[in-house]
Amino acid sequence: MKSRYLGAAGLALATALAFAGAAEARSPKTVDPAVSSIVKGDAAALGFDPAKLDVARQGLKADVASGKIAGAYLLVGRKGKVAFEEGFGVQGPGQTAPVTNETIFRVFSMTKPIVSVTAMTLVEEGKLDIDAPVSKYLPEYANLVVWQNDGTTVPATKPMLVRHLMSHTSGLIYGFVQPGSPIGKAWAAGGENRNDLPNREYAKVIAKLPLKAEPGTAWNYSRSTDVLGAVVEVAGGKPLDVLIRERITAPLGMTDTAFYQPEAKRARFAEPAKGDPMVYYDYAKPTPFLSGGGGLSSTTEDYLRFVLMLAGDGEYKGVRILKKETLMRMRQDETTPEIRQAGMFFPGRGMGFGLGFSLVLDDTVQRPGNGTFSWWGIAGTEFWVDPKNEVFMVFMVQAREAASEYQRKNRTWIYDALVK
Repeated sequence: MKSRYLGAAGLALATALAFAGAAEARSPKTVDPAVSSIVKGDAAALGFDPAKLDVARQGLKADVASGKIAGAYLLVGRKGKVAFEEGFGVQGPGQTAPVTNETIFRVFSMTKPIVSVTAMTLVEEGKLDIDAPVSKYLPEYANLVVWQNDGTTVPATKPMLVRHLMSHTSGLIYGFVQPGSPIGKAWAAGGENRNDLPNREYAKVIAKLPLKAEPGTAWNYSRSTDVLGAVVEVAGGKPLDVLIRERITAPLGMTDTAFYQPEAKRARFAEPAKGDPMVYYDYAKPTPFLSGGGGLSSTTEDYLRFVLMLAGDGEYKGVRILKKETLMRMRQDETTPEIRQAGMFFPGRGMGFGLGFSLVLDDTVQRPGNGTFSWWGIAGTEFWVDPKNEVFMVFMVQAREAASEYQRKNRTWIYDALVK
């Protein structure tokens, strides 16, 4: 439990500070951060075969023993209760501290759903319109250009809408994913990888870069949520970290989820078996840029609070973050077969994408049930909510090279074990 790190007085102070100056608190109630989000249930009673869940346990133990990963944490639940949760290995190479549900991991792109939910709280208040042009909030997005195969650009003929940012159909890209391509080189030269600017100024840099496609015509995994972070700041009138704290993390009691962590928490930081300083930033070294697309770190216990809120139709332990109908809107597919095929890195067969989440559309080709919404991070962290089967999961690891492998393994381990 968090209290063993904070102490009662420290916990009260942290909660008070989290809400200091929050004039627009969405709910007078907050979830007690000292009471764990992990409510254990009997695996068999919840419909899982314990022997088959043990396959996951043995698989992760073997990966630790082989040196493939330093450590990991897997949590699987159903109907609000946890059927399986266990830490494996240690927090990093050369460490002796075991991975626990309070080990802090860089969750990278699992930041995106939190920023998207923050945006939708502003929609509920009439401060943000997802069908409005991005230029309503960021004027420099009124004059965009589209990359051509010959290296030239032409003016975009369609406006980029806020919902295009949330669904990765904006025409933006991650240039660093294909650094050798002409457009990737153009993005790098244009400043895509800068972290020395605050969000609003960074969005101005991105606005000068060429789109890969007309807005609304192709799905390309991208800097869209970073730009959304700037939109949220303008609409909400506060920095992104403050808005996330006031609207999501503080109400849910997520005291270990932040863009940058205090040095005092370093003993809980997870590190990869195979480090890359270009990817695995220092948790405690702030930069001006607060990446809405990948800047948060969190714990299993903390992120589970967010997941249970999603599983609870926008509410967790009496604290409502979103209206049910708002979350349902986020879970509507924003893509078409043409949009999915036109871009790059789409989640896969039988999948769609809504406002911040991937969606399972056809569970004859995907293991989670139809309607499952989820996302993952580049270092292998992952979560999903499967309303059809009432299943939820959180997986934490720092292993970029094995991220896709663990996505496949998690689906096999969990749904092979779900026997009722």
